[in-house]
Amino acid sequence: MTEQTPLDRFRQALTGASRALAHEAEVEVAWTADTPAQSGRNFRVPLPGRALPEQQAREARGFADSFALRLRHHSEALHARHAPPEPIARACYDAIEQARFEALGAEAMGGVRANLAAAVEQRTATDPIVRAQSVDDVPLPTALALILREALTGQAVPERARAGVDLVRGWIDGKAGGDIAALAHRLDDQQAFQALSLDLLRHLDLTRPEPADQSGDDGDEDDGDHRQDDAGGSEAEGAAEPQSAEMAAEHTDDDSDGDTEGQEMEGGEEIESADPSEDAEEGMMPVRPNRPWTEIPEGFDYKSYTGKFDEVVEAGELCDPDELERLRAYLDSQLAGLQGLVTRLANRLQRRLMAQQNRSWDFDQEEGLLDAARLARVVVSPGHSLSYKIERETDFKDTVVTLLIDNSGSMRGRPISIAAISADILARTLERCGVKTEILGFTTRAWKGGQSREVWLADGRPANPGRLNDLRHIIYKQADEPWRRARRNLGLMMREGLLKENIDGEALLWAHDRLLRRAEDRRILMVISDGAPVDDSTLSVNQAGYLETHLRKVIDWIEKQSPVQLSAIGIGHDVTRYYKKSVTIMDVEQLGGTMIEQLASLFEVER
Repeated sequence: MTEQTPLDRFRQALTGASRALAHEAEVEVAWTADTPAQSGRNFRVPLPGRALPEQQAREARGFADSFALRLRHHSEALHARHAPPEPIARACYDAIEQARFEALGAEAMGGVRANLAAAVEQRTATDPIVRAQSVDDVPLPTALALILREALTGQAVPERARAGVDLVRGWIDGKAGGDIAALAHRLDDQQAFQALSLDLLRHLDLTRPEPADQSGDDGDEDDGDHRQDDAGGSEAEGAAEPQSAEMAAEHTDDDSDGDTEGQEMEGGEEIESADPSEDAEEGMMPVRPNRPWTEIPEGFDYKSYTGKFDEVVEAGELCDPDELERLRAYLDSQLAGLQGLVTRLANRLQRRLMAQQNRSWDFDQEEGLLDAARLARVVVSPGHSLSYKIERETDFKDTVVTLLIDNSGSMRGRPISIAAISADILARTLERCGVKTEILGFTTRAWKGGQSREVWLADGRPANPGRLNDLRHIIYKQADEPWRRARRNLGLMMREGLLKENIDGEALLWAHDRLLRRAEDRRILMVISDGAPVDDSTLSVNQAGYLETHLRKVIDWIEKQSPVQLSAIGIGHDVTRYYKKSVTIMDVEQLGGTMIEQLASLFEVER
């Protein structure tokens, strides 16, 4: 039996505590490196460091306790029945309800109170309220929730959010101070608490009164719904803290946008976005056209409108060391389930590579080393002469391998996890075989165009501008860098907000140029992608198939004229019509073995 790590034991204890607190035997707790979230009885809580630092462990317990209290004390059907239609009012309504069920736990149990406080500190640390300079900058749902928490539990507003809360405290107390005091007496009655919450929102001029014929006499029928699955839950479910509509835009910057569609749970499941239309509007899941193709147009000329905003960046520069360590730990937790399978495949590759490097012998030579295996023949028949052998070294070309991994949004979830795991295993294996390995990734800095597109708009939208997004090419591991120094960097692929759009042609040229500068005799480039290149801003203003045409030209040139050996693996989409040496897999579980088989076949070429 595999020995459990401290993280495994902590998760088991957390699961047991959550089941007891929620009064639900089927609660499951899993780690996440992204936004903590709840889906029914499945909780995803922040992954603490390997050494289980006290503060990080308390934060994980805090989120688990909050989700458990929601299951125990919250009826989603009752909550949704009278939810106000106005976006800001709805976000405040959700935040007030969360303050209610968390206050029930904080008042009953001291340990839960401390855990919830740690979770509030973590949520607040990334909330726009900590940067608020004026009343207009304050996200009202956050401020209202913190003021209500203070009134219900006596816990002070976190220090970093205090200035922001104080900007609106006087206005809230003046309009709804009496309502807040009344809420404290209705904590254990969700229906009565809900009615008072709606009064509070009306007094703050955030919503209008309900029609007179709607009454609150239907609450009894919801008693059995307090522990229902929340698959169709409120807008605030799974969010760290509800935001007003005005503040939501702050979460769409290049490196920290909070999109959560397709996030991965332990065991490989994915949580789909609760609002597909919202994803479509924000461009969170680019389409994969994979259109039929005939001929490359005559006179095709690929260009970028400006390369001023493109970047080639080391993985360690995109997030701080602590977050990178946490993301790597999350990747390691995923690796545990695949370690046996992928390690066996890696060992097979190592044996095949080492076999090509083994020395061989020429026997029955006139001179050289004495062949001890033939001494018996001399003993039996002394007339035979001694036999010698000469060692001959097999010609094994000095080799470098580049793994170029598609970091687009459609790789989110299980595909990017398997790609990162396989790259990690291959880098270790090839290093043992004396083969240098480089690991690169490619994406864009923004969705639907970045600063390049802004320049194009400012210039009056000239026709046929070429590529209109800002490239982000990421170096996870350099060829001369030992694996042990780069291992942490691969966790970056697990970071939510990193994966955006993909411009494959320029990424191939970048990786190819890096290989050409290497001195090794054999240079291998392996691309891992899940379909055609996609960038909405570029495709919408250029000729049809603009990015795909460029990709085809780049591939054709490398395959026919370059000394670099090119191979590709498609995940879920056919890439065989782009790359001559390629394979398509439909199940991401096949990726590790497929990469190894493809790589082994390339090593065997031209032996």
